[in-house]
Amino acid sequence: MIALLTEFVIAGLIVLGAFLTLTAALGLFRLPDLYTRMHAASKAGAAGSGALLVAVALQTGSADVWIKCVLAIAFFFLTAPVAAHLLAKAALRHGQALPPPEGDAAPGRAPASDAGEGS
Repeated sequence: MIALLTEFVIAGLIVLGAFLTLTAALGLFRLPDLYTRMHAASKAGAAGSGALLVAVALQTGSADVWIKCVLAIAFFFLTAPVAAHLLAKAALRHGQALPPPEGDAAPGRAPASDAGEGS
């Protein structure tokens, strides 16, 4: 019974890791600018890799594999945000424009309201 439950947890982690990794890959193609692409790659990629490594550790059950997987997960979660930050800083220094803040109106204009539309 426990073995069957463990297999379901492992399968769920594999599906979750694959979904998050696919989301990161699609984010690289679909998002509009460099900064949002980096965010997708660093967050979803690290989470997807972490879920897959936990599934590997659960499947093998060996202590040395657990240690290697935990170290790899720590490496992903420590280096992905730092790498994304350094890439954003380098892009900004080389002239890549920042995207406009969402929800802000253009300078000198009042934000549009839904109450006056349609009259």
